[in-house]
Amino acid sequence: PNTFGGYDETPQVTGKHIKDLALDGLVNIVGGCCGTTPAHIRKIAEEIKACKPRIPPASVSEGYMLLSGLEPFRIGKYTNFVNIGERCNVAGSRRFAKLIMAGKYEEALSVAKAQVEMGAQILDINMDDGMLDGPSAMARFCNYIASEPDIAKVPLCIDSSNFSVIEAGLKCSQGKCIVNSISLKEGEEDFLRKARKIRRYGAAVVIMAFDEVGQATETKDKISICTRAYDLLVKKIGFNPCDIIFDPNILTIGTGMEEHNLYAVNYISATKTIKENLPGARIS
Repeated sequence: PNTFGGYDETPQVTGKHIKDLALDGLVNIVGGCCGTTPAHIRKIAEEIKACKPRIPPASVSEGYMLLSGLEPFRIGKYTNFVNIGERCNVAGSRRFAKLIMAGKYEEALSVAKAQVEMGAQILDINMDDGMLDGPSAMARFCNYIASEPDIAKVPLCIDSSNFSVIEAGLKCSQGKCIVNSISLKEGEEDFLRKARKIRRYGAAVVIMAFDEVGQATETKDKISICTRAYDLLVKKIGFNPCDIIFDPNILTIGTGMEEHNLYAVNYISATKTIKENLPGARIS
């Protein structure tokens, strides 16, 4: 702005500046800000219509899961354990649940902020409770998070067993988040329908080792279900393998029941095979 708070730059000047940047291969998205008018936007569009958008080098992102809140977060082959804060869950935190049930969403932000301050790299948000309007609660809390840069800097993990709640969260999430989760429990058609929507929103996804028969407990079943899901996602709808996270079901390992003795071993064995045979995929 000039001294009087007005704007002197004409559409022709703005268009030329943007065109110079585009010709140098520096931009892939352009637009206007304060002071631009429809005439400015029209001129920009005219000037750059023959310019090719900048293509980021493949080596920058190849092999990485790329997530973001207000800040980028890359997960690669040698990334250490990723800390996901799970206290913004009405089933996992009594304090958080009480605040949400009382409609005290601003106070509930303190639960999210504390986790980020203590090192959470991703925040899991879950509003699954029979007393809540899940989609509305999810959207409202995600919007509150977006208003707090100290929290919004980390990616979100939209967590629900109800896909309408997941979609409400996806619509209100800044950057690129994770969906937790979908599975083959209801068959391939339902699985692909949800996966296509998740891909359209640009999110990564957690896939449970669960199919039409039930939850996988044996190593071979975990591997079989995850392989089937991977092939459907990658080959059928073009999902980026680096945006796939498998949950091979570690299950409860300290029950003392003999039939549960191999749960941990089966999980570890399945994890090894998944990492070796399903390139790009991660494990939760």
